Amino acid sequence: METVILAVVIAVVVLGALGGLVVGSRRKKSLPPPPPAAPDITAPPAEPHVGDEAETPRDEPRRTIEEVDLPDGSAPVVVEEPPALEVPEIEVPEPTAGRLVRLRTRLSRSQNALGKGLLTLLSREHLDEDTWEEIEDILLAADVGVQPTQELVEGLRERVRVLGTRTPEELRGLLRGELLKLVGPDMDRTVKTEPATSKPGIVMVVGVNGTGKTTTTGKLARVLVADGRSVVLGAADTFRAAAADQLQTWGERVGAYTVRGPEGGDPASVAFDAVKEGKEMGSDVVLIDTAGRLHTKTGLMDELGKVKRVVEKHAPLDEVLLVLDATTGQNGLVQARVFAEVVDITGIVLTKLDGTAKGGIVVAVQRELGVPVKLIGLGEGADDLAPFEPEAFVDALIGE
Repeated sequence: METVILAVVIAVVVLGALGGLVVGSRRKKSLPPPPPAAPDITAPPAEPHVGDEAETPRDEPRRTIEEVDLPDGSAPVVVEEPPALEVPEIEVPEPTAGRLVRLRTRLSRSQNALGKGLLTLLSREHLDEDTWEEIEDILLAADVGVQPTQELVEGLRERVRVLGTRTPEELRGLLRGELLKLVGPDMDRTVKTEPATSKPGIVMVVGVNGTGKTTTTGKLARVLVADGRSVVLGAADTFRAAAADQLQTWGERVGAYTVRGPEGGDPASVAFDAVKEGKEMGSDVVLIDTAGRLHTKTGLMDELGKVKRVVEKHAPLDEVLLVLDATTGQNGLVQARVFAEVVDITGIVLTKLDGTAKGGIVVAVQRELGVPVKLIGLGEGADDLAPFEPEAFVDALIGE
């Protein structure tokens, strides 16, 4: 009996140990996460519909249409005016009559070294060959040119031989007469802006880089406006940055309209449109500013010829003005020769004449091209472009 009880106890103990092992192994296994709880969803507030308030309507006293005070129309209704566009002020250019005479002082300050040098030499008691060679050197240094210099010296020699004794006044008159003969007082220096058939007159401005073509075109517009002419500007210089802006600024100052095209565009098209616009507006003059180009570049010179041919589909050009820098001296003559072959130059504009003692370039360039100097630039001011007057110019050369 004791044996049976002992066996039962052992069996119970064994069963209990086995049950503990099974429970422990189950606890070591990871249990799956509990399912997430369903979130509380809050409905968004309903957006107001047309005519609804954004908030919950409240009971408020309301007035009828009869109770609302309406304006009786006695109070003025103030309407704000849009800001007016700022219009540039139109300038009144200085009149052209006698402009070179008024600028004679400025011209003589830089030019009369030529006249003073010649008068000093001619005042010597004996004019030997060395003295005449010195006179020739002064004239050549002033860019008068070889042939005109020889003519001037021969004329002076003959006049001095006939005159004999010479007072300072006689010498000044003698020199003035010979210089005036070289400059050519009888040449027609009128800028042709009045065509024989119908308006507008067409003027094209050409030249190499840096001579001041755009500035000259703007100043010429001022000269014409001062004479009561209406002007259209054609910005055919489409290659230089801001060239069209510069020309347009010149035009706005005097009320001239500017025709321009895209940067880098066809200059002939701009020139064509400018003449067309000038005709439609009934303007008196169309000034066409062209791009500067080296006279040695064949392609660019051919393009200039194209601009001229395209413009002449409207009407023949009345003027082709070549702008030359007076400080370039004899090199300017080479430039002038090439431009004259391409576009038939009709007149010369000499710029920067106030900054050089080489006033003889006037004589040389006229001899080279057979066309007159019509305008000269005497400074940086807006009204420093003057019609060329031979008598005033020679007087400035020899001084008072």
